[in-house]
Amino acid sequence: MTSLEDPIREKLDQLVQSHSVLLFMKGNRQAPQCGFSARVISILDNYLDDYATVDVLSDGEVREGIKLYSSWPTIPQLYVNGEFIGGCDIITEMADGGELFGTFGVERTPSIVPEIHIGDDTAEALLQASAQNGGPDQYLHLSVSKDWQTSLSVAARSAMDVEVQSNGVTLMVDPFSTDRANGITIELVETAEGRGFKVDNPNAPTLGEMSVQELKTLLESGDDFEFIDVRTPSEFETARIDGAVLFDETEYARLSALPKQTKIVFICHHGPRGVNAGQQFTDQGFTNLHNVTGGIDAWSLTVDPEIPRY
Repeated sequence: MTSLEDPIREKLDQLVQSHSVLLFMKGNRQAPQCGFSARVISILDNYLDDYATVDVLSDGEVREGIKLYSSWPTIPQLYVNGEFIGGCDIITEMADGGELFGTFGVERTPSIVPEIHIGDDTAEALLQASAQNGGPDQYLHLSVSKDWQTSLSVAARSAMDVEVQSNGVTLMVDPFSTDRANGITIELVETAEGRGFKVDNPNAPTLGEMSVQELKTLLESGDDFEFIDVRTPSEFETARIDGAVLFDETEYARLSALPKQTKIVFICHHGPRGVNAGQQFTDQGFTNLHNVTGGIDAWSLTVDPEIPRY
């Protein structure tokens, strides 16, 4: 495609004008299909809870047309209020310089200096790793994403970074991570692959336990929540609680797309499978998760004996 045909231009006009923030990318927000798209998604997620994406891999006309539309040769491409902002490099530079707050109309809140705990052996290992993997003007960076994924890396310092000193180690923490990083402990551990670093974050969401009596009260209250049964289909047919939905790949995808504060209650036969299922969602950053202690067997014993035991 060497020139932009009118139907494609009209389609792109409509897309760009229909969304205040729109990212043309490879893949989607939940599953980026290239490193550059993933990088921009990770930046946007810090500033915005809601924005739109267009998967250029699913539409060849859009993939080629957007390059002519913006006069920009690469993907991803970001538009804000109908205006082309740039690609991955520009968005990264703007994020590092603090310019995106104004672009998105987001208020910049003061960043705390987090307290980070590092033991003597860990400090020595971190300094060695930094020296081996870095260079002049390179620093250790710590980040904690919205879904509580923690990363340690070595990179140049940006104007947005908050400097933290701990046991002789200098760490740079991005301003979006400071609250989530406060109180973190970094430990040197031995793994099957050799020495590595383990991060313990006391702020990370955990899976709560719910008694069957509490579940009964919740069901009777009529409050809105997701009630997920993580047993096998045959177990589900044998005994079930009204309102429970059987967990499968479709349900996993649906739940994963819900707001992270959504209340989700897991139930299985005796409890352990509910813990395992819940962990999949704590790892994604969900903050209101509960497992029914004792599972449906405890429900049959103490709440509703008409539910068969097996």
